[in-house]
Amino acid sequence: MEINLFSDTRLLDEIKKFTRTKKIKAGDAFISPGDKIVFVPIVLKGVLRIIRQGADDKEIFLYHLYPGQTCAMAINCCQSASLSPIKAIAEEDTEVLQIPANLMDDWSKFPEWRAFINSTYASRFAELIDVIDLVAFSNMDKQVLHYLKERGKANKTTTVTITHQQIADELHTHREAISRLLRTMEQKNIVRLGRNTIEIL
Repeated sequence: MEINLFSDTRLLDEIKKFTRTKKIKAGDAFISPGDKIVFVPIVLKGVLRIIRQGADDKEIFLYHLYPGQTCAMAINCCQSASLSPIKAIAEEDTEVLQIPANLMDDWSKFPEWRAFINSTYASRFAELIDVIDLVAFSNMDKQVLHYLKERGKANKTTTVTITHQQIADELHTHREAISRLLRTMEQKNIVRLGRNTIEIL
């Protein structure tokens, strides 16, 4: 592994023996809705964007996964043998460690692994609560600004390369509404709009 998550030599031996790494190019989907999850991914390098996609193909952004993090949704799918309800897209060239699903229960004998899984559930649950709060209680401008800041953070920039349609798709709204809102935000010096770019001021 290229990140230091665990110190238990027995667990590290298991990881070395049974896991493999996978590289995903920027913009490619690593997990798609309806996939059978046979590996739990831990991000080694890069960033994964996690999106919830509904039956009507409408999407909503949930959270990012950074090095040392894994997806609670993928863990849950492995444990319940259910199909993926999310899409995972590489924000940049990304490398993940793939943990075979059939090892999830067996590795619970390692305290460090149990702590890692419990911490993952706690972190992702807190992020999902933030998303729910934004959708349920915030004005759309706060939702858009939060989304742009998260995309900027993931790409280590204050200028996000994205179309208004892409934002609308992932925030489950109409492009026209996003365009009007962004123009208003620009007038308030919150963002600066370019051709398929948005700079966060």
